[in-house]
Amino acid sequence: MDYLGVIGYSFFIPLCALLFAAYKLGLLYQLFHKAETKSPRHGGESVAEVLRAHNVKYVFTLVGGHISPILVACEKLGIRIVDTRHEATAVFAADAVARLSGTVGVAAVTAGPGLTNTVTAVKNAQMAESPLLLMGGAAGTLLQGRGALQDIDQMSLFKPLCKFCASIRTIREIVPTVRKALAIAQSGTPGPVFIEFPIDTLYPFHMVSKEFGVKNPPKGLMGKVVTWYLENHLTNLFAGAWETRDVSPLPVDIPYATDDQVQKCIELVSRAKKPVILLGSQATLPPTPVDDIRKALELLGIPCFLGGMSRGMLGKDSPIHIRQNRRDALKEADVVLLAGTVCDFRLSYGRVLNRRSKVIAVNRDKTQLLKNSDMFWKPTVAIQGDAGSFLLQLSKGLKGHKCPEEWPQSLKAGDETKENANRAKAVEKTDRHLNPLKVLHCVDELMAEDSIIVADGGDFVGSAAYIMRPRGPLRWLDPGAFGTLGVGGGFALGAKLCRPESEVWIVYGDGSLGYSVAEFDTFTRHKTPVIAVVGNDACWSQISREQVPILGSNVACGLAFSDYHIVADGYGGKGCLIGREDEDRLSEIIKSAQRECREGKAMLLNVLIGKTDFREGSISV
Repeated sequence: MDYLGVIGYSFFIPLCALLFAAYKLGLLYQLFHKAETKSPRHGGESVAEVLRAHNVKYVFTLVGGHISPILVACEKLGIRIVDTRHEATAVFAADAVARLSGTVGVAAVTAGPGLTNTVTAVKNAQMAESPLLLMGGAAGTLLQGRGALQDIDQMSLFKPLCKFCASIRTIREIVPTVRKALAIAQSGTPGPVFIEFPIDTLYPFHMVSKEFGVKNPPKGLMGKVVTWYLENHLTNLFAGAWETRDVSPLPVDIPYATDDQVQKCIELVSRAKKPVILLGSQATLPPTPVDDIRKALELLGIPCFLGGMSRGMLGKDSPIHIRQNRRDALKEADVVLLAGTVCDFRLSYGRVLNRRSKVIAVNRDKTQLLKNSDMFWKPTVAIQGDAGSFLLQLSKGLKGHKCPEEWPQSLKAGDETKENANRAKAVEKTDRHLNPLKVLHCVDELMAEDSIIVADGGDFVGSAAYIMRPRGPLRWLDPGAFGTLGVGGGFALGAKLCRPESEVWIVYGDGSLGYSVAEFDTFTRHKTPVIAVVGNDACWSQISREQVPILGSNVACGLAFSDYHIVADGYGGKGCLIGREDEDRLSEIIKSAQRECREGKAMLLNVLIGKTDFREGSISV
């Protein structure tokens, strides 16, 4: 028997265990990196330095003591802190900034209820594929799970919602973790990321040691061990905290179509007689500029249906932008290009696609790319890649080729027939109050060419989607596939900050307004005047329109014709009540609201509307 080998092995195991313990306790790191106990610096400064290096201009928040160092440090470095009246609004605003600016939107909220209030907004960003960084406070590193104020398991909440989650354990981790999170948020399929900052990783050493250090060391051996452990933990927390670190952006990984895939699609489209493009929000993602995508689509000449953030991609009156009769067009199409469009409920899970059509699907996300393809449809070519750059490659490869003109012309003729019918409905008298379609047509005709439209509601907003025409790319904001109510205040806030010279219109239902009407205070304080048009029919009409005929009851659907315009006045904005008696001066009232908005007042037009049979048969589930 090799006794020396046995003895050596018996020493090796404990040695490895000791080294591992030394590593976990930070003892090895502390041999080469010291804690600067006299430094007044704090972890919030490290966060701010990384954000500034990534060209982050705004941090949205609802203030809390856990995160105050982040907010103060960001303000000192010139990053604008925008505080809202609800944490969900802060995340919605960051989402809007991400969509409109092509960078990561950033929100910071306090621990516990501050973070739980953001869950719906973070899930909305995940489903809308918006790159978003959420920073949350937390109980101190040694107090988590011990009953500290606002202490819950936050990581478990956000792991299913975010591409990346991390909890900071030492101050030296802040810079590399924030850099990594920002890169992951933008890579592949964009989405939200979450970083948890325990309170002792954000405040200066002298404050943390006073709060968490040993004040009256217990006696005895165990007391000495506990005292050593706490002092070592504090030292390790700050060891190497202020050493110079690279704060610049990490590379962003974006999938692209291969040359072979593009060539195969060029051949399919070149032979098509009746091609159709369905554009989704992904087509607006960086790095391809939206104006380049618009030019590529115009060169292709293929009729396009636009959804989500791609609404407005072709301007107000493009001959290839088809707004109506999508189902009929898809029945006739011989080639269908799904550019970032998903076969979910919005396309009847793929059932609206003609099985004889050649289908080209392009999506950054493999799951979304092939959603329901095992049941209702099959892609001829499936490309996991960026939709915007693919369209540029396709247009370049088809240079000189043009879609047969009679095809988009026939679809456009159907458009005009349908829209004339909608205009005819707009002049019909409702039993009481104003015809909502007339109101929407009037707003659409009068809004400025640089306007951004924020959609937040059910029935009234559903009608607006048919009638209101975004004037250009990135000028329409809706929640996306999650169908979230309450996005209006935050989306409008983010949009106005990104485009201060643009008119920003929120189209609200009277139900959805209740979620964010308090943000009129935010609009006033931060000098971000917007115009809200509230379709007030005293009802959750999107639900009532099916609940009443199917189940015979309007329970929980009824609201009141409330004085929402007075609420706006109370928050420092300006409200206006518009009823049937104002029908002849509707245009004049809207123009007046536009003037007030240009002069700095956030406006709320409380429009009393009646019922129509427009969109009859539409469902909410």
